[in-house]
Amino acid sequence: MLGKKLVTAQKRGETRALCLGLGMVACSMMMYFFIGITIVPFYTKSVWTTETMCKVLKTNIKDKVLCPNSKGSEDEDIFPYPCLQVWVNLTALGQEVMLYQTEDTLERNPKCSYVPDKLENSKEVKARIETIASNFKKYHTFPCYYDPGGTQTNVILSRLYPPKGLLFAFLWPTLMFTGGCLIIVLVKISQYVSVLSAWQ
Repeated sequence: MLGKKLVTAQKRGETRALCLGLGMVACSMMMYFFIGITIVPFYTKSVWTTETMCKVLKTNIKDKVLCPNSKGSEDEDIFPYPCLQVWVNLTALGQEVMLYQTEDTLERNPKCSYVPDKLENSKEVKARIETIASNFKKYHTFPCYYDPGGTQTNVILSRLYPPKGLLFAFLWPTLMFTGGCLIIVLVKISQYVSVLSAWQ
């Protein structure tokens, strides 16, 4: 009687462990799919792939301009802000080009190097842009990214999704997938050993 209870409890434990492993594998597949349709397209579309050094040539802040956000945005999302323009010397090519914060900055407003988030307090936006401009004047040389193919004649300060960030995004689903597969394999081995012991 006790032996039957132990066998029943073992089968229940194996079933739960097997469901856990399958659930982990299914969740990891969903995470892979989500990353594949959100992060990977932005990474592959970016042409600013080569890192080099940029030297600031001039910075200026123009009068307030409207932020023409991406297509499909409502009118309430368009707000005025001071336009910061930063021109740098691209060391790799020796050209004078305009600097943008990220790829998204160029798409939102190609006239400005920095596009702030929408804030109700315009003084905060102005103070932030002035701080960024002073930092560029203080640190003249810094790493930046340019398009080696020459499609884009400008540079960006940082990539939205660098290679390290993409690898980090794939790390968690990979660990979950590996753990789920490991649990399934261990359950199958346990079942095989149980059947072998019962046969002997």
